[in-house]
Amino acid sequence: MKAAVLSQLGTAPRYEDFADPEIKNDDQVLIAVKAASVKNIDKGRASGAHYARHTDLPEVVGIDGVGILADGTRVYALGITGMIAEKALINKNDYTIIPDGLDNASAAALPNAVMGAALALKYRAEVKAGDVVLINGATGVTGQVAVQIAKYYGAKKVIATGRNPESLKLLLELGADEVISLKDDDETIAKQIKEIHGSTPINSVIDYTWGHPAEIILNALKGSSLHHISSKVRFVTVGGMAGDEIKLSSNILRSTAIEILGSGFGSISGEIMKKLPHEILPEMLQLAADGKLKIETVTAPLKDIETAWNEHVPAGKRLVIVI
Repeated sequence: MKAAVLSQLGTAPRYEDFADPEIKNDDQVLIAVKAASVKNIDKGRASGAHYARHTDLPEVVGIDGVGILADGTRVYALGITGMIAEKALINKNDYTIIPDGLDNASAAALPNAVMGAALALKYRAEVKAGDVVLINGATGVTGQVAVQIAKYYGAKKVIATGRNPESLKLLLELGADEVISLKDDDETIAKQIKEIHGSTPINSVIDYTWGHPAEIILNALKGSSLHHISSKVRFVTVGGMAGDEIKLSSNILRSTAIEILGSGFGSISGEIMKKLPHEILPEMLQLAADGKLKIETVTAPLKDIETAWNEHVPAGKRLVIVI
């Protein structure tokens, strides 16, 4: 079969021949892959920077994708073998059937973003109808999806921050009620957040940046006086685009009813993760099929994997390799 084959860490995978994957037990099934997205984790593993880097080279890249089962059913799944290839193995009990009306590229691109958005919103922030949600770093793919899902879960107001002016405008079209530019100075950003929090208390923050932007927000949410009783805020960090560390004064935690949580593989229970392919993803993919959840993609054919891997992908769009 043809596949995106990585022969050396730190290089781009190449379009090459590779042995067909072989089924080794009754829990595995073979799919004909139709589309697979290229995400930061895919590039991190290939570069050697990620803790789950590729170790048995040469190896096919790609952790998930969309394919066709032997009976013609179109599914999304995590791969047991690399998914940017003509064929791949998946677990027969852990796939999601793709609804009619949803194209392969969108179906391949959405699940990773849904994982980074829906799990944080529903199970860590516990967003409910009427909540006010701030999405920090919302101009990326996952942030854009988070804005839409927050509204779907009933948030009455969604505030989105980001650095890309065009993407901030798009967020208003996707459901954000207010946007804040992270290109403004610290004082301006903090003032806007304080004003919003004072008039419509923020219930949760879904954070994709960490680093300095998170520091600004945490300081803006800080209680203002001895007699101030703050409303509860859940601050959920999902990513670290602006850095892995912050400076946090204990005064913020003493003066504010704030909870700082993480959302990721290590912080989400196994029980919830089991719901992902069977409950959460089917619901979200159906929303997308109905035109109520949008994601922008850039596509490239498998034969162009080496070039596409290194090309710049515009902010807010996901690269998808089509087979």
